[in-house]
Amino acid sequence: MVSVAGTVLLPGGGWRLWSQFALRGTGFPAAGVLRLAPPGLGVAADKFADVAPRDRWTGAEWEEFEAFFDEAAVRTARELQDIASQPRFRTALAWQNKAVLGSGIAPFLAWTPTAAGRTSMPRQREELVAHYWQRFCVKNDTIGFFGPVGWGSWDLDGPRGITTVPGEDFLACSEVYFSSWGIDALAKVIGAEPGMRPWVPPRRVSFARIADGAVSLPGRAAVPLADGLEDVLWLCDGAHQPVEIAERLDRDLDGVLAALDELLHRRWITWRIDVPASAHPDLALRAIVERVGDPEVRQRALDRIEVLRRGRDRVRAALGDADALLEAMSALENDFVETTRTSAQREKGAKTSANRALVYSDSRRAATARLGSAVLDELTPLAQCLTAARWMTNRYAEIARGHLREAFESLRAKHSVVDLASLWMACLPVPHPDSIADADRVQAELQRRWESIVDAPEGARRVRLSSAAIAEQVREAFEEPATGWNVARYISPDVFVVAEDAEAVERGEFELVLGELHVGVNTMSASLFVMQHPDQEELLAETDVDYPGPRLMPMLPKEQPPRWNTRSRPALNRPQDYLVGMVDHTADPYRPRTAMGADVLVEERDGELVAVLPDGAVFPVLDVFGNALTARIMDRFSLRAAGDHSPRVTVDNVVVARETWRFTAESLEFAAEKHESRRFVRARAWRDEHELPRYVFIVSPAEPRPFYVDFDSPVYVNVLAKAVRRLARKDPSARLTVSEMLPNPEQAWLTDHTGAKYSSELRFVAFDQTGRDRHVQD
Repeated sequence: MVSVAGTVLLPGGGWRLWSQFALRGTGFPAAGVLRLAPPGLGVAADKFADVAPRDRWTGAEWEEFEAFFDEAAVRTARELQDIASQPRFRTALAWQNKAVLGSGIAPFLAWTPTAAGRTSMPRQREELVAHYWQRFCVKNDTIGFFGPVGWGSWDLDGPRGITTVPGEDFLACSEVYFSSWGIDALAKVIGAEPGMRPWVPPRRVSFARIADGAVSLPGRAAVPLADGLEDVLWLCDGAHQPVEIAERLDRDLDGVLAALDELLHRRWITWRIDVPASAHPDLALRAIVERVGDPEVRQRALDRIEVLRRGRDRVRAALGDADALLEAMSALENDFVETTRTSAQREKGAKTSANRALVYSDSRRAATARLGSAVLDELTPLAQCLTAARWMTNRYAEIARGHLREAFESLRAKHSVVDLASLWMACLPVPHPDSIADADRVQAELQRRWESIVDAPEGARRVRLSSAAIAEQVREAFEEPATGWNVARYISPDVFVVAEDAEAVERGEFELVLGELHVGVNTMSASLFVMQHPDQEELLAETDVDYPGPRLMPMLPKEQPPRWNTRSRPALNRPQDYLVGMVDHTADPYRPRTAMGADVLVEERDGELVAVLPDGAVFPVLDVFGNALTARIMDRFSLRAAGDHSPRVTVDNVVVARETWRFTAESLEFAAEKHESRRFVRARAWRDEHELPRYVFIVSPAEPRPFYVDFDSPVYVNVLAKAVRRLARKDPSARLTVSEMLPNPEQAWLTDHTGAKYSSELRFVAFDQTGRDRHVQD
């Protein structure tokens, strides 16, 4: 454990932790899910586990149990109604899926629970409420007030454990943002306004190269530019309006507009209002419109923007009232439809996996936390995992360089000059066509090496290791300096603290659990985190420590499911960093150090392919492909391949792998049981047969995200059974993954101002200090 000038180093060195970390937690207390587990029902059900099937569902004892079950089911239904009637729950649901409030919640609340009345539809509504409730109580999704962003910091000179400061309220602040697609739709309408065309800056497409009086596109022969077009094309940079181009070239505006029409017909330019990627796209659009020189045209456009901004402000004012929120949302959507003639809600699908609504909300938790040396002292196993993850990115980078080299050599054989956009296009689908298969192979080798280190006996449930005992094996298998792309030096691990309360950590009565290890990415640079930080300059300062010099970063599309959307786009790009566009041009055209891919040359220097920018700055070309490479490998870290069973692996005091099981959908026969009480008994018998814990998380190929199951809760057993049946219809041989829940709902330590406890995890940012500075300035 070393702290140097505000820098926190993991034990063993080589990895710097940001002094700040994200405190990801739920918006409802973790104990909320326990309300849906009727006391004593599970014990009563287990009495029938060993009864012969032909006698199990008959006799006085079974009739008595069924009566008990029916009574418990009615009590649970009333609990669910109480949950569904809570203003905060209804408000959370309004943000998640407001249509359900009318179609599912309203009739559910109007229903009077009885044993006989629990027919198919009421039970479906019970499961609907229970499904959202588990998400709000025990899944650390960072979204809205029901998954607020929290913050913490290392304090190695203070108390050794965890110190929490709950704050004066649950939230410190909330904000409402526009989804980028909605503002883009408005921009399209504004761009078509009469009189707007002379004020809309055209932009050359990023992959159109101008050289020797001709334009060349990747894979196509150069086309000579007609007289008078080249000077116009050079000024199509997204910043010069047609009226400004006419003034700069001392030409007639009509002639310039005609030239732009020709360039647009050639598909060498785009000529529309392009709103830069931003957490505040409405402000970005307003800034574009405010540059319009015609007062009347400008005001009409500003009025349209203000209609939606006022609607958004009404939504913001209604954040604490579900009914007022629904009314404000509907009014905003009506204004949007009337203004744009576009639907205010995108259909759910692969291309719209996030930000389907016109606006979204994010919040900052009032509670903060400080971590002391007791936690840092236990993180040697994390450092060993990070070292293995670095090995993985290094191997993947080696393979990617080979693919890039092959594409570059092919282009160089045909052209005297290779530009970055052409290399990009030659590698489609980026980063290269074999990238998924290559990532599979690297991951398999990583797992093979880890399995030899862990060396778990066949059938073992628990494996305990010492970091000191495996240190030499880890070094031999994985130790080497970083040689990957620039953002690959970042890894963002999730760490859970298992403790009775925060004070237990001070006493040393705690355990750490490694959750997901997000490889090759600083997840805290995402807009959803940055916008909720009390001082964004502090996050930029952390970035400056990692990269004192400029970086070369690709311009990312506004949306690229499943990774990038309005909330997840990187938001810690600094003025000294270079941004280059290959296809999408999503940066502010007035921003310095912004380049088009066609204007960036790719050269070989000292055996390495480098990108040479127009001002002479030189960077490894691999950095441009970095985000695409990260997307292929960021979730690939795991200690073992997917088998039928994997043990819990604990190194020192850190659980580096939870115990998991995998079952085919067709093997879970209890799911097909139509009788609810019998299904509950059979599910518990199945759980006991496989020695599963009470609390688990389930991952199904047929479900969008993992979900919680409590085997003491019939409603959550029903949720599981429905998921199994859905998967079985799709593919009976497909497998579900069952993971032990660790920590479970009874092991929460994060408290709010009332003392309620919440599920939480610590999202660290680790920076690899072994890599060299990859930027070279001519």
